[in-house]
Parts: sequence; structure tokens; C-alpha cells
Amino acid sequence: MNRFFKLFLLCICLPLVVNGAVHAKSKPVRILILSGNNNHDWKATTPFIQSVFAGNSQFAADVTERPDTLNARMLKSYHVIVSNWNAFPDQTGLWTDEAKQAVLDFMKKGGGFVCIHAASATHQDWREYLQITGGRWGDKTHHGAMHTFNVHICNPNHPVVKGMADFDIRDELWVDMECDPNVEVLCTAKAEEYRDLPDKTEPVALVTRYGKGRGFYLVLGHDTDVMKNEAWQTLLLRGTAWAKGVKS
Repeated sequence: MNRFFKLFLLCICLPLVVNGAVHAKSKPVRILILSGNNNHDWKATTPFIQSVFAGNSQFAADVTERPDTLNARMLKSYHVIVSNWNAFPDQTGLWTDEAKQAVLDFMKKGGGFVCIHAASATHQDWREYLQITGGRWGDKTHHGAMHTFNVHICNPNHPVVKGMADFDIRDELWVDMECDPNVEVLCTAKAEEYRDLPDKTEPVALVTRYGKGRGFYLVLGHDTDVMKNEAWQTLLLRGTAWAKGVKS
């Protein structure tokens, strides 16, 4: 093949490749938000979370208020599950086996799972849920009053936080959260009660792997006032994009 013919083929094919890439990029990340119950104000936070996604053309989010009815057919058209749901203080026997298996199969095949704040405080009898979220409200977990504290980017090379600077946020800081040993922590904060222990920090953003899937847990996010924090929204969007496996 002479170089003139190669050049001709390049001129013909390059626009197709570019246009294809643009078209692929324009397809939104399909998100299913789990809601309908929470020991926090889910009736306010769920619409706010959905509005954060709606403000970015990279995402398209739907909501279900019956996550206990999930099945493989329902999840087929989605890339990422975002949970703003719990049944606290009830912790066991919450979903059907079909719903649990649908989530596990979704993750094993490469789906993403994003957990927000108290959405981890559930499913104590479901071992895989902790592996997916990476952390949860445990027997020793507690928090004080809402206050302003600094969030430290402790894993600056990870795509979710790359280029981000440490920031302040007013929230409730979970202390002594129970974590799966395989988590990768991205952001931490310092609890006042452990100020004399320089190496003791609390994870506030972390990532996991389950099968071919990815999990992102944003421990911050008590209410809509917290969610208005620009850095919080950046973490949510980047974490969700990373869970899908696309560049944020």
C-alpha cells in the first residue's frame, strides 16, 4: 500500500473515528438513585442529589423509592447505583435475596455503586454490602455536633481527587467507622477527641472493588446544606464517574 493511498484512507476514516468518539462521550452515565427511607431527611437530600447530577450533562439520574424490589431487569439499563437509602435502626432482613443478588451481579459485571453518608448504616447481615461500600456505621461508630473541619486529600494521585486541594466543610464527622480491610482511602479528617494521636484520622471518602465493579463511598453529606459545598459536589460527580469507569 503506497503512502498516498494510506493518506486517503486516513482522511476518510479519521472523521468517523472522531465523530464516533464524540458520540460515545455524549452518552450520559445512567444512574439509579436508591431512596424512599433514611434516618436523615431523604425527602430533601434525594432531590438535591438528583439536581447535582442533572446540572452535569455527563449524567442522567432516575430514582426508585423501593430498592427492596431491585432485580436484574431493572438494573440492566444503568451504569451506577447511588444509594441514599437505609432503614436505620433496622439492620437485618431488609431486602429480598433477589434484590441482593441483582446488586452483586451488577457489580461483578462491572457496574458501579456509590454510597452517600448514612446509606452505609444498613444491611448488617449482608457481608458483601460492606465489601462494596467499604465502610459502615459500626458498634463503636459515633459523631459529635455539626461543626466545621478540614478535609485532607491523602491520596492525591487517585483520579477522583487528582488536582483537588484540601477543603473545609461543615458536617457531622463520623468517628471510628467500621471499614473493610481492602478499602483505599482518598480523603480523611481529624477528630478533635483524637487530637493527641497524630496518626489517627477518620476516612471521609474511599473507594472499593468488587468483581469487575467499583465502589465509591462519600461519608460526608448529612443534609442539603452540606451538599451545597462545592468540593462535596465535585467528589460526588468524580466518584460516580470513576465508579462507571469514565474520565471525570
